[in-house]
Amino acid sequence: MINIRDLSLEELEEEILKIGEKKYRAKQIFAWLYRDINDFSEMTDLSKDLINKLKENFILKNLEIENFQKSVDGTIKYLFKLNDGHKIESVIMKYKYGNTACVSNQVGCKMGCNFCASAKIGFIRNLTPGEIVSQILEIQKHTGEKISNVVFMGIGEPLDNYENVIKAIRLINNPKALNIGARHISISTCGLIENIARLADENIQCNLCISLHSSKDEVRTGMMPINKKYNIGELIEACKKYIEKTNRRITFEYALVDGVNDSKDDALHLAKLLKGMLCHVNLIPINKIKDGVYEKSSTEKILAFRDLLNEKGIVATVRRELGSDIAAACGQLVRDNKNEE
Repeated sequence: MINIRDLSLEELEEEILKIGEKKYRAKQIFAWLYRDINDFSEMTDLSKDLINKLKENFILKNLEIENFQKSVDGTIKYLFKLNDGHKIESVIMKYKYGNTACVSNQVGCKMGCNFCASAKIGFIRNLTPGEIVSQILEIQKHTGEKISNVVFMGIGEPLDNYENVIKAIRLINNPKALNIGARHISISTCGLIENIARLADENIQCNLCISLHSSKDEVRTGMMPINKKYNIGELIEACKKYIEKTNRRITFEYALVDGVNDSKDDALHLAKLLKGMLCHVNLIPINKIKDGVYEKSSTEKILAFRDLLNEKGIVATVRRELGSDIAAACGQLVRDNKNEE
């Protein structure tokens, strides 16, 4: 059966015609899909006959909360179970300006970054648009709070699941669906340059974040195997073309690792690489993962790195750490866990 939340309104209209119903019914049904419902029978303005047809032809519920943990800072991490039994994690982070959902887009990941827990578990499959969107719906339902920002920084490489992620973004952005502005949606990628070019052509005003972590090829390759395929020079060229086409600022994410990429020379090298670009550097104190080999830079080194970048004209800030006590911070999500609620 079809996961009904995988469908755009136009696709739903086509499916509704196939089951012998009038096209206008699709708009009624579509509006219900993004409310707090668990069953088609809760769609109170539809006939029993139509509800039965929906039950016979479509799946509404595609994931459920198996477990959740709450951090001392208010961050909540969810372990979701999918209909096929696989599991993913998602996070809600609370800020003064609103609530941010960090969503997964794959079960596992192919990219192999050695500072990321998701990479250590391998890749199983892509999530569908409906499975991506449902993470936000379930978080809103559980907390009773509205999500105002969405970041594709959970499990998986968004640009490796390109079509489903783009479709999910359009659903998240749709005024008749979740109605979250595109400028409140961020995609984080390790740098699949062909799909960075595709994204520039989508005419979606979302934010692009690049997981850079070093401006030196030998260091970045040691941290991120993708750099063997797309080196830093190629990646930066793709980013410049993206900026030229979209006139949108790119955020470069840089996880600071003690003794690996946090020296004065690293900061100067990074400043030179990014000089003249419409960009922002988000410095991330690296988070500890199971069997991880990296240690976090000292606070003094992190602040010195930030200050040197700013002195050289590169806007840099340090990301606020949220959820690290429940392994919900950057790089710590996995597709399963054994933690108790």
